[in-house]
Amino acid sequence: MSLDMTPEQKELGKTNFNRAVGKLAEADQQAHERDGVNRRRFMQGLIAAGATVPVSAAAYFGYRSHDFPRMRPVKAGIIGCGDEGGVLVGEHNPDFVKFVAYSDIRPSNRRRIFEDEKRTNANSPRRGFKYHYGNDAPNQLRRYDNYRDLLADPEIEMVVIALPLHLHAEASIQALEAGKHVLCEKLMAWNINQCKRMIQVADRTGKLLSIGHQRHYSMLYAHANEMVQNGALGDIKHIRALWHRQNVRPNPDAATRVQRPMLDSWYPIIPADDKAELEANIRPQHYYKSMEELVRWRLFNRTGGGLMAELGSHQLDACSIFLGKRRPLSVTAVGGKHFYTDNREVEDHVYCIFEFPGPNFVRENAASRNNDIITVTYSSISTNGFEPYGECVMGSKGTLVVEMEQNAYLYGISGGTGRNTEVTATSTGGRAAVIDASSSTDAPGARGAQAATGQNAIGQNAPSRGYREEMEHLAYCIRMLNQGMETDRETLKPRCDGRGAMADAIMALTANKAMRDRSRITFLDDWYDAASAAIPDAEMVEEVVN
Repeated sequence: MSLDMTPEQKELGKTNFNRAVGKLAEADQQAHERDGVNRRRFMQGLIAAGATVPVSAAAYFGYRSHDFPRMRPVKAGIIGCGDEGGVLVGEHNPDFVKFVAYSDIRPSNRRRIFEDEKRTNANSPRRGFKYHYGNDAPNQLRRYDNYRDLLADPEIEMVVIALPLHLHAEASIQALEAGKHVLCEKLMAWNINQCKRMIQVADRTGKLLSIGHQRHYSMLYAHANEMVQNGALGDIKHIRALWHRQNVRPNPDAATRVQRPMLDSWYPIIPADDKAELEANIRPQHYYKSMEELVRWRLFNRTGGGLMAELGSHQLDACSIFLGKRRPLSVTAVGGKHFYTDNREVEDHVYCIFEFPGPNFVRENAASRNNDIITVTYSSISTNGFEPYGECVMGSKGTLVVEMEQNAYLYGISGGTGRNTEVTATSTGGRAAVIDASSSTDAPGARGAQAATGQNAIGQNAPSRGYREEMEHLAYCIRMLNQGMETDRETLKPRCDGRGAMADAIMALTANKAMRDRSRITFLDDWYDAASAAIPDAEMVEEVVN
């Protein structure tokens, strides 16, 4: 996100962020002593300020009680053991969630889900069942070749669904109907009609439905959002978000070099054991037409949702959080298959402009150019990863950059670009922080010691991306409901439930429609009503495999 910031400027930005969030903690502490302000917010501030007493993410999000360790973990099954399923297994906490079963039709995935790949590749997020349960894990977990059999297992209370996008709704609905609580990976569903059906079934069955937009459980984003919501950045008029990747590498197979000079992560080699078991046996119940559609499902409109579903939905979710979960007014987008020459159907480059209402937006004058509008731009490209992915929030008093879900930088406005701006945070007497900016050309030196030692704005190590916390929180809600806490049901629900996730799906899938229609689309309120038949993507009709 920050093309020309020097290491010193980045270090200063981290220090500014720590200092300002620490001021929020100080204001909270004073308010706590004065009028008993919510203890949880005070604990949140302590984490951001680098408290000497470690405070867990669970305490930050308010779901770990001293009683939970004495409760038995929630028994879970996972459906889909591929890339995202492996990440979720690797990140789960057995004190909260104990996996007892798994299901996947691909033998390669069934094998990989047990292996701790991080031992041989430090960059791998996959730790596998053996990491958590030991080398005997294959004998401890039940394997189901048909996920419907897993749903019939009476021991299973919670199901994690990490299937390709076109199967999210069907598997989630069947799990809810079977009496299971559900964590389904994002994007919530392949079309908005499916999202509404998922919400309706969750409401009817009384089971919890959580969707894996994990930024709702990222402490880094939570602290960044507190900064925004406290007005430290002033009047926000623009957010720039991007996820650019160098998703291209030479094809090592000389025999196909002419046909496919490049490979990418969405076009993996089909594993030999998958071919041997499935190639001649792709059946209708597998929901795929071919081995290629099974393994490379992200490339096809019938099974995936392209860059907006896989990447853009995360960042639009983050932008919406920064804007108080406001709904967009319109989207204009362009994109297409501009680089790859293979048979993929989804775009490899996308560029979007969203208009959001500002706090002083006048709906009656929605069409007027003289209105309070916040513009969010998003781009995702596959051929150049020069810029790290992230979001840049630009306000009249300051700029906040969240980079790669790992770092946050804060700069005030004091002439020039602000990159050499040191921030002094002051309290307004309430629980808000005001940033006072002054230019500084000096290296931050000792001021940046926390960041320089590999620590960050929210604790001792690299921030959690939220996978672990989203599973812990769902397990906590399940156990509390089992304890008869029905009166607290409004608070005992996922931070990203079906309705919140449908709003993210509406943004992503409407952007896809704007790209393909080459049009500007205005968002309608009825799209967000789970009981309404109104949807933005009526042309997205589910195709049954015969």
